[in-house]
Amino acid sequence: MLTTDLHSAQVKVKMTKEQYIKMNRGINDSKDLPPEYLSNIYDQIAGNEIKMKNTATKLGKQAVTNEKKRKSMFNLEMEGIATAAKSLMEAASHVDATFTLASAVEHVRPMFKMAWTPFLAAFSVGLQDCDDAEVASLCLDGLRCAIRITCIFHMTVQKVTMVTCTLRDTELPPPPIFADIKSKHFHLTKRSAVFTEVSQAPGNYLGKSWLEILKCISQLELAQLIGTGVKPQYIKDTGLKLPHENSTFLDSFPEFTRGSRRKRMDIEAKAKVSMLVVVVVVKRVQASSLRNGYTMVHFVKGFCKVSLEELSAQTPRMFSLQKIVEISYYNMGRIRLQWSRIWEVLGEHFNKVGCNPNEDIAVFAVDSLKQLSLKLIEKGEFANFRFQKEFLRPFEHIMKKNRSPVIKDMVVRCITQMVNAQAKNIKSGWKNIFSVFHLAASDHDENIVEMAFETTKEIICQIYQKHFVTVIDSFQDSVKCLSEFACNAGFPDTSMEAISLIRDCAKYVDEKPEAFREHNLEDVSVCADDRVWVRGWFPILFELSCIITRCKLDVRTRALTVLFEVVKTYGGTYSPHWWKDLFQIIFRIFDNMKLPEQQTENVVELSERQAEKNEWMTTTCNHALYAIVDVFSQYFEVLSPMLLQDLYTQLHWCVQQDNEQLARSGTNCLENLVISNGSKLSPDTWDKTCQCLLNIFNSTLPQPLLTWQPINSDHQRPTNNPHHHPPTLHDNTIQSISSGGHNDGRAFAGLLIKCVVQLELIQCIDNIVFFPATSKKEDQENLAIAKAGASDLSVPVLAQPREDQGMYRHLSSPQLFILLDCLMKSHDFAKSFNSNHEQRNLLWKAGYQLSQQNRSRKRAPEHMGCDTVMRYLFLIMSQSMPVLIWLLVQERLILICRSGLEYFLSLPESHREAWTSLILLFLTNIHKMSDVQFCAHASNYYPFLCEIMCFNLKPELRAVLRRFFLRIGLVFNITHPSIRHTSTSS
Repeated sequence: MLTTDLHSAQVKVKMTKEQYIKMNRGINDSKDLPPEYLSNIYDQIAGNEIKMKNTATKLGKQAVTNEKKRKSMFNLEMEGIATAAKSLMEAASHVDATFTLASAVEHVRPMFKMAWTPFLAAFSVGLQDCDDAEVASLCLDGLRCAIRITCIFHMTVQKVTMVTCTLRDTELPPPPIFADIKSKHFHLTKRSAVFTEVSQAPGNYLGKSWLEILKCISQLELAQLIGTGVKPQYIKDTGLKLPHENSTFLDSFPEFTRGSRRKRMDIEAKAKVSMLVVVVVVKRVQASSLRNGYTMVHFVKGFCKVSLEELSAQTPRMFSLQKIVEISYYNMGRIRLQWSRIWEVLGEHFNKVGCNPNEDIAVFAVDSLKQLSLKLIEKGEFANFRFQKEFLRPFEHIMKKNRSPVIKDMVVRCITQMVNAQAKNIKSGWKNIFSVFHLAASDHDENIVEMAFETTKEIICQIYQKHFVTVIDSFQDSVKCLSEFACNAGFPDTSMEAISLIRDCAKYVDEKPEAFREHNLEDVSVCADDRVWVRGWFPILFELSCIITRCKLDVRTRALTVLFEVVKTYGGTYSPHWWKDLFQIIFRIFDNMKLPEQQTENVVELSERQAEKNEWMTTTCNHALYAIVDVFSQYFEVLSPMLLQDLYTQLHWCVQQDNEQLARSGTNCLENLVISNGSKLSPDTWDKTCQCLLNIFNSTLPQPLLTWQPINSDHQRPTNNPHHHPPTLHDNTIQSISSGGHNDGRAFAGLLIKCVVQLELIQCIDNIVFFPATSKKEDQENLAIAKAGASDLSVPVLAQPREDQGMYRHLSSPQLFILLDCLMKSHDFAKSFNSNHEQRNLLWKAGYQLSQQNRSRKRAPEHMGCDTVMRYLFLIMSQSMPVLIWLLVQERLILICRSGLEYFLSLPESHREAWTSLILLFLTNIHKMSDVQFCAHASNYYPFLCEIMCFNLKPELRAVLRRFFLRIGLVFNITHPSIRHTSTSS
């Protein structure tokens, strides 16, 4: 601006030196520059005008007629540019400025940042537009140096641009135009020099730019294959397929086979030059010292991406995949932290390659993984490291995702070889090994399943004994793996053997509990005392329960047996709170039957589901129920305070099911539990037990039998059978002979099961109170006395308690009355139903009748209920108790006896025989009463017994009745004193 102001003719008023100094005030960071400095500048510009020298006139655009004239014009233009540059440099040389000498390497960065764009333009244009080899060599050298500078100073944008342009300018053309390769594309000695320099120390700074370099290397290798021709025997190992044995790799590219023979030979000759260069370049890259772990990660990422591109091509190549394996091998010496980052990339790549649809590629990937894994496992693993687990994870992924039986078989073989060769060095890798075998266990191929199981068996039987501490971290995985073998329905022998191995695992837990307590101490989520349970016992028991839930009858029965064998054998070492978790596992066995039936199921599916459910209840649930009670009885002192109520709830559920066998088992198990442990029950526990019995009685009373009505009131089923009798309550089986509704049939079957349960419950209370077989013994004694005709029954005899009599000694009066109420409810209901002939006939007309088996039963259900109630009341009467309670019991006894006698009188002659034992029981116990008690009872029964005398009775019953009437004469002073002695002796 000052030059224009002082020397331009168009400016009339020139700026003075004072004005110039004033104008520049405050420009030095809000301060003024020295006046002498500004004055010196003003004097220099005023004395020497700044101006450009004259240059040659530019040539206009002219038409180029031939090549010679074009070169002449180019040379003339270049001379003009050179002259102008020289003039500028000469003009700058006269400027009086201070030259600063760079004293540190950091000064290069700002200078290169200002000049890199012209450098790039000059080198790039030279490579693109010039075919001269010397020019191309100089441009490559310039780019090499520029890339080195950008790498050293971490100039990311400049680095990426330089590398991209370098590789673009020297890139081989794509295959369709490969025949048009220029000679400069094969000036590969200089190109290899670029790679050699890039792959050395600056390679630590290339980062993502490695991808472009590796793509270039892949193209060089492709050029080598195309030029040299690869024989089929060498291609087979690379996953490449050729149409004929005598063909070469070039034949796989049809675009190269077209054209003259001379052109093809020229391509091959040019490509052969690349062979040595590829070898040099790849070796230098592999041997490069990439000390920076992050750069190594980018390097590996680039190689993996190039490898995927090669494998996804129409004619796949495995050049990069092979180099990835070699690079992995050479870099195993890195620290674990760096190698872990590298393997995150490599592992994902092996996952993809191992699932490649081309089996040859997948086989190479799996085999490479095996070799790398063996090498890594040889090095061992530091404590608290889990790198083996990460390294072996691709095997698990390939086994899960690849559907090829060949690849699955190879994966199992590779893992088996690792176990056999390096078992002592494997630590965290055991988890992956068992995961692979877990996947193999569910396979349908016999060879895969057998090989995996044999290796698993070897681990459990041999390696556990030698190296249990190193395998303990994957103990749960091993048990889960065995569980999967057991659940494979295609190999039942393997299933049985797997269950036996799970039982062997329980031995290891019992023998080495300290190993579980001391392992993984840094895990504070589980206390030391519970580690044995959480990591040892719980997985074993849980997996056994899973086998029971998933498998068929024979396998689940075996698993159920082993489950309770383990509990019974080792339960003494369990802590009390472990039992809660254990019984949650055990009760899961019944959960499968608690699921509601789906409404969308058709008739066939519903029928199959019902058949399966019945089989499950009859077999597995029934077996499990008895085993649970056995375990509970064995460890009753520990389990009773915590789990008795839960067990009662489970028994109650079983009794309520529409399965006769399970319902019977529920009552029998309840009876066994109480009889085995009754002496250990506290008063509070007895209250819970009695309440449980009462709840079961109430929930199983078949009340709908009294109110059931058919949908079609005209539905009748006449019969010509003269021996037909309507159904009575408590018969075990009632068969449908009509084409009535399916729902009615199922509902009535459920009611019938409730009748059966009522009978079982009556017998259950009888056995609990009197002990099993006591009632039968008493009936036999009464019968024997009646037959023998006891000489003197006039003297009151009180019933003496027997040693084998049951739990009544441990029951309080309120508890005895609860059980009495149960018996009375059942008896009253049975009496009400059996006396309702109209309702019974209605049921018969609906198509239900007694089976022949139940018609021939000698014992009527009413008799059974009355028998137990009567025996129960006679027992209570024999105990000492308050007068009010005694009077209440006597009143109930009189009512039940009168009711029984009335019902006996109403029976047809064919049914009376079943009541013989009851009448004997009644009369015998009446004879044993004192005179006062006898008076109270005899006055109530006298009319009924007189009627009974008119029946055709058995001799023993007549003898007992005779003694009863004789005692009436004595007690009520009817007999004359003169013949009293005669009556007594008779």
